[in-house]
Amino acid sequence: MTWKISPQIESILERGAAGEGIDRNHALILMGIPLHTRECYALMETANRLSRDRFGDKGENHFHIGVNVAPCPLNCRFCSLTHQAGIFKEAVDFPEEQILAWAKDAEAKGADALNLMTTGDFSFMRFLEIGRLLKKTTPIPLVANTRDITHKEGEALLDAGYTGAYHALRLGEGRDTPLKPENRIRTIRVIKEVGLHWMNCVEPVGPEHCHEEIVDLMLLARIHGATYSGIMRRINFPGSPMTGYGMISELEMAKMVAVSRLVMGTVPKAHCTHEPHSASLLAGANLFFPEVGASPRDGKADTEKGRGRSVENCHAMQKEMEWKPELPSNCF
Repeated sequence: MTWKISPQIESILERGAAGEGIDRNHALILMGIPLHTRECYALMETANRLSRDRFGDKGENHFHIGVNVAPCPLNCRFCSLTHQAGIFKEAVDFPEEQILAWAKDAEAKGADALNLMTTGDFSFMRFLEIGRLLKKTTPIPLVANTRDITHKEGEALLDAGYTGAYHALRLGEGRDTPLKPENRIRTIRVIKEVGLHWMNCVEPVGPEHCHEEIVDLMLLARIHGATYSGIMRRINFPGSPMTGYGMISELEMAKMVAVSRLVMGTVPKAHCTHEPHSASLLAGANLFFPEVGASPRDGKADTEKGRGRSVENCHAMQKEMEWKPELPSNCF
């Protein structure tokens, strides 16, 4: 029995461990490594070591608040918050009192950021008002997670108190969504140009996505200098039109997290996985998203009562894997 990994994989991992950022061809080779092999676990260990060296054992937690529930007219096929999904019949904005209570609770429990998400047709002016309100009441950095924006709107987000903006060119963009990939990339450039931190994830990954399109989005995150990136798998909500494709496992997601981490090299200040689970914490991830309010992966109006994990739960998982959520954030 041999205990060695292949020389080709060993060479790629040595390059990745140095933080140089591996190229497309090498990333595709790593994506093709079978699960339950020495090469797979060597890949995960290399990414884990790189993150611990770069992030200082910090376990990050960015608290997601879905500020509204609505039958969104954009009808992205992987999202439960759409008109076509038929789960939510009426538009409901969570009241300011509830948003403030969630934010204060997140602050008290040690969250590192507030990630405020809206549906695609939510009022941008109202979103600015929520930012200004939270900026007055909590010191936690605010991250906007909303539609494509112009330079003027990006500057308005900064003025309203937002420090960062989450935005992704999703897998299947233009095929499973009505949105144009070039518009998504334009917004990423806007975010960077106005001075917001750009937050990103390769998402929502499903078995139908080929390695090439997944790796291309990993490289996009590095090229544009994402503050964090990582991997989120698609979750099939009840009645999802994507159900027939199935879902990838948490272990498969952990392997992709590791590949993404080596692609990113020294660029990011954290590396994410979603939904929270332990396997990816051994594969280069250190950032979780506790959730309340609306979620595109849930059939509950408030995901706190459904799939969403609490800050306490995320902290507990990180501590079990010897990440330290009590340390200060590296992201801001």
